[in-house]
Amino acid sequence: MSTGPYLRPRRLRRTPALRRLVAETRLHPAELVLPVFVREGITAPVAIEAMPGVVQHTLDSLVAEAHRCVEAGVGGVMLFGVPLVKDARGSGADDPSGILNVAVERLVSEFGEDLVVMTDLCLDEFTDHGHCGVLAADGSVDNDATLERYAAMALAQARAGAHVLGLSGMMDGQVAVVREALDGAGFLDTVILAYAAKYTSGLYGPFREAVQSSLVGDRAAYQQDPANATEAIREIELDLAEGADIVMVKPAGPHLDIIAAAAEISNVPVAAYQISGEFSQIEAAAERGWIDRDRVMLESLVGIKRAGAQIILTYYALRAAALLR
Repeated sequence: MSTGPYLRPRRLRRTPALRRLVAETRLHPAELVLPVFVREGITAPVAIEAMPGVVQHTLDSLVAEAHRCVEAGVGGVMLFGVPLVKDARGSGADDPSGILNVAVERLVSEFGEDLVVMTDLCLDEFTDHGHCGVLAADGSVDNDATLERYAAMALAQARAGAHVLGLSGMMDGQVAVVREALDGAGFLDTVILAYAAKYTSGLYGPFREAVQSSLVGDRAAYQQDPANATEAIREIELDLAEGADIVMVKPAGPHLDIIAAAAEISNVPVAAYQISGEFSQIEAAAERGWIDRDRVMLESLVGIKRAGAQIILTYYALRAAALLR
């Protein structure tokens, strides 16, 4: 059936060159951030079984990976520390000689301002119970006691030279407390990336292997319920009011509607985190020959960008950058 002389949208899809010309959404390596794990006490990188191709780095291999990021034009790295010793307070988090702070110093010394160095500001990697904060006597996470630890952790990371602090614990008031601590210590230019809508998810499993999490149970008492959208918008608005410089939605793929809603209301950049389980799903299907890894990887990232994310944290940052350049 004819669509008439004018109504023929397929004209613009006929060739690869035409499709490139009229593409409405474009990815660029500078919009991608590579999450990386640095582990204390190892002499060679350790493979993460649930995340094919991803490793726990030594300090030296971390620097080498960061060099690859700079050469590929990737926007930044997000550091997660894996310490040898954990305790109830997560003491290693604000210890200047703790693995995460030492890694920050190493990268900033090596790259200066040529690479954005982001840090995970949360206690879960450092606590022996695996929760994101200090526990009260009844076993619940004590919000206000946790905020004191976050402030100390923020100052340690800022002193180490971190450019961006990723507040991922989902404690009430965390952005305001950390901003006040940073400003009071003279770190006026340290950027706060707020995990504003961080959903409790079954897709975090591979990450917990990557950071050797001690968690028993889940974090549903302080992370977002996947059933709720209005609550997520309220969280984003609170973080904006408290002074967040960037707001983030995590996981990305299952919550594209929240990314779009955040982009509508936010006057700061919106980030999204394509998390470990999203990565591992693609890898598992690709290994079995069920999907084309690169095609699905790029399609997933374009979908996140199209939803409204200006920054995407993804374990595919280097692989995608190589295809985009």
